[in-house]
Amino acid sequence: MKSVLLVIDYQKDFVDGSLGFPQSVKLEELIAQKIEAYRSNGWEIVFTYDTHTADYLNTQEGKNLPVVHCIKGTPGWELYGKVAKLRQDSDTCIEKIAFGSMELANYLAANQYDRVELVGVVSNICLISDAVLAKAALPEAEIIVDASCVASNEDHLNEAALDVMASMQIRIINRI
Repeated sequence: MKSVLLVIDYQKDFVDGSLGFPQSVKLEELIAQKIEAYRSNGWEIVFTYDTHTADYLNTQEGKNLPVVHCIKGTPGWELYGKVAKLRQDSDTCIEKIAFGSMELANYLAANQYDRVELVGVVSNICLISDAVLAKAALPEAEIIVDASCVASNEDHLNEAALDVMASMQIRIINRI
């Protein structure tokens, strides 16, 4: 079975930076364990980076979310904590300029995975966008979201995102 783990935007600005929130800090060890498990199975890991430029506040997203974050090259753009230490040079890294990444969807389709698992943040924005794109890119693959490894700054939005993804035949595991 060809499997890939997508670590969505687990960057400093979403953990302890300008858009950080307590729930994201709690994911560090669980995401690190997931990465180690995938590595021990010889499966691939892809890291996405929410990526903006200095003119972020002039973009559509910046006008609707006027909080400067994930500016490429700044400390806030880097992966957070143990997750950063576990990234290897051989891992695929995709910079996303929008909530969902067409580059990621095309990458998934080109590699024809049987199983795609997503972890990271923010569940009701970027993660759900990339999960939907993964489902579109690989309609016959098993798309999984580990609920214990995702979070939003609003618990009710996290739950709503999990509900919506489940309704789209994305398998939600480890949901309390």
